[in-house]
Amino acid sequence: MADPTVLLVPGMLCDAALWARVEGALELPVVHARVDAPSITGMAEQVLAAVDGPLLVVGLSLGAIVGFEVARLVPERVAGFAALATNAAAPRPEQHQGWSWMARRTRAGDFAGVVEEVLPTMYSRPSAGLEQEFRGMAERIGPRRFLGQLAAQGTRVDAREALGSIRVPSLVVGGVEDALCPPEFHREIAAGLPGSELHLVAGAGHLLPLEVPEVIAGLLAGLVRRCAPPAANQSSSAN
Repeated sequence: MADPTVLLVPGMLCDAALWARVEGALELPVVHARVDAPSITGMAEQVLAAVDGPLLVVGLSLGAIVGFEVARLVPERVAGFAALATNAAAPRPEQHQGWSWMARRTRAGDFAGVVEEVLPTMYSRPSAGLEQEFRGMAERIGPRRFLGQLAAQGTRVDAREALGSIRVPSLVVGGVEDALCPPEFHREIAAGLPGSELHLVAGAGHLLPLEVPEVIAGLLAGLVRRCAPPAANQSSSAN
């Protein structure tokens, strides 16, 4: 079988810059997914249309939720899976309320204000540089795509029972100080995901590839080795 392509699926208000400091460690072809369809299934179909063949799906937050749906739709194409800073459970009522509130403010022209209120939940110890990286990604996403992402969040379902069907090398990573997706979310995902490795990163928040890029690069490189080990040397036969 051909080596898989690494499909990098960002979280809400994030783009390819989320992975800039980790993708060099992957040693496989990389495709950056764009997620802005107004449903989780639509997002999964959107990212699947971007690449053919076997996939190593790497998703953060909303991106991992899309990854769960990719694995449900086409399990035969998923050769590996990494779920970072995410939640496999169905949304809580207060989450639906928060997304509706953000959508109303965005439609009213206060997208920048919403971004500033979301920003403190992205990092454990934000620096000016990290804050600006998030603002830059959010500005590139813009209000129209953000509204599509909020609509998709509202279509989420409980993915925990389906985790057992993802029987490929897997990685589950959470930040110990993640205000949105705390460690217990990741313990639960890893417990239901056969073949998974769980890593809880001290001193890290939600946007792991930006806050602790060296750690995430090393973990993803290890997953690549589990999914696409070096080809065995071919032995020559005597004539």
